[in-house]
This record gives sequence, C-alpha cells and structure tokens, in this order.
Amino acid sequence: MGHHFGDLARIRHIITYSLSPFEQRAFANYFSKGIPNVWRRFTGSFFKVAPPMILAYMTYTWGNSVFEQQKRKNPADYENDE
Repeated sequence: MGHHFGDLARIRHIITYSLSPFEQRAFANYFSKGIPNVWRRFTGSFFKVAPPMILAYMTYTWGNSVFEQQKRKNPADYENDE
C-alpha cells in the first residue's frame, strides 16, 4: 500500500506540470493588468446587468408602497361613527 494519494491511478499520455507554491507570485501584474481588466469587464457587463436590476428594484418598491397604502383604513368610512 505504499501509494500516496496523488499516485493512486496511472494515467498514460497525459502530461501534467506543477509549480511549487513557494515559486508562485500571488500578485504578479496586479496593478498593470489586473485592475484594468476588472474595469473592462465591469463596464462590459454593467449595461447588461444594471437595467434589469433597477427595474426589479423599482417594481419591488412600487409594490411595497401600494401594499402599504391598501392596508390603511379609509377615514371617510368612519366619519359618522359615534
């Protein structure tokens, strides 16, 4: 049973490469490529996502306001009660 967990199966014709975690650079090109890429992706998808979200929020707030108005009693119905 001398196999380690990664060596349990033998797969032929597949080459895998790995890099030690001590040799990796976690924040390589973070400011030069990372932030502009985030900005490009944000502006590319903002106009696809924002209008439905705004419409859904406006519908939600309108529905809540109508519901609150319908819960109120009409004061004209109780003017002659005594």
